[in-house]
Amino acid sequence: MTDLTLYQRLDGYDGLVAFVDSLLPRLQKDKKLSRFWKNRGADGVAREKQLLINYLCHVTGGPVLYTGRDMRVTHKGMGIDSQDWAAFLDHAGATMEELEIPIGECDDVVAFILSLKDEIVDGEEEVIC
Repeated sequence: MTDLTLYQRLDGYDGLVAFVDSLLPRLQKDKKLSRFWKNRGADGVAREKQLLINYLCHVTGGPVLYTGRDMRVTHKGMGIDSQDWAAFLDHAGATMEELEIPIGECDDVVAFILSLKDEIVDGEEEVIC
């Protein structure tokens, strides 16, 4: 067992920047997911990228302060559905594979990502007869 944080095991700030640098273009080029960036300016995308880096650093045990909103507020009203979620997971997996992130760290990242699903994916509307 290691006493290192996930932040340290993912190569710290530089490792998380590499992850985001690989993941975001994948998401933006995906036919289904590209709609989330359709009307975003370069400054907004750059701000979003830095907030994501800061968030990942913070939640993995790094020394970076995250000052953004929580995931529920950030994604509310975006219409993210289960197909979007599955596409995101595929891209995250491909990113970790490309970066050759070790299986133990991949497992920890996936467990964390899965814990956010209810905060990010819009719930299915109940149909009341």
